[in-house]
Amino acid sequence: MAHCLGPVLLLLLLLLLLGSASSAGGNRCVDAAEACTANALCQRLRTKYVAQCLGQVAHGSCPRSRCHRALRRFFSLGPQALTHALLFCPCTSPACAERRRQTFVPACAFSGLGHEPPSCLEALDACEKSLVCRPRLLAFQASCASTPSSQDRCLRDQGPRCLRTYAGLVGTAITPNYVDNTSARVAPWCDCRASGNRHEECEAFRGLFTRNRCLDGAIQSFDSQWPSILQDQLDSHHNPGQRLLQVSLQSILPVLALQSLL
Repeated sequence: MAHCLGPVLLLLLLLLLLGSASSAGGNRCVDAAEACTANALCQRLRTKYVAQCLGQVAHGSCPRSRCHRALRRFFSLGPQALTHALLFCPCTSPACAERRRQTFVPACAFSGLGHEPPSCLEALDACEKSLVCRPRLLAFQASCASTPSSQDRCLRDQGPRCLRTYAGLVGTAITPNYVDNTSARVAPWCDCRASGNRHEECEAFRGLFTRNRCLDGAIQSFDSQWPSILQDQLDSHHNPGQRLLQVSLQSILPVLALQSLL
């Protein structure tokens, strides 16, 4: 079975890494993927997390801790303009939004393989005990919080900081993601159905993502802040054939190495 799935998974890996020329033009997420491919550091870090997060899918599991660690490295060490372009690419179609939702291989990094959402309290408790997750959650809360003294309740310049701390949560115990391909709504993979007498606490935590006006506004306004570095990358690698030729051997070798895992 794993042998039969190998070519399909390799194709998925290549599409995630290189984008799809047939979708380009009206798909900002494909544009972002191509811009990352054109940048050596972005491409190298992205290849590593895709390989870690996708490598064992054929066996019905994934090395989630290694996948999360590779994702944290991508968002902390990669060029921010390019990593944010991948995570927050503005979409006007379900195809684009689905690609955005699949940015970091959610079958491994976000929801797992075939499991029902756990209680958000489990994720919250795990985060509070983690030296990696806890300070990132506190930074996110502080950076994306509304401010009563501000007329629109969100400070004018807090959007970039809010998005940066949100991206910092990817690869932690409360990794958030887009919940569907029809909107820009985000949430961790959890619910509050079994939260008992901590239901209010559970809903408050989930509301940091589902009822956060400042986070919603920061994601929605990213379109108007589309990084100039992204367009520069696309302009310098406009020809699809030229883009493929510029994928380095260093980037391709991890892809080929996956054949031994599938």
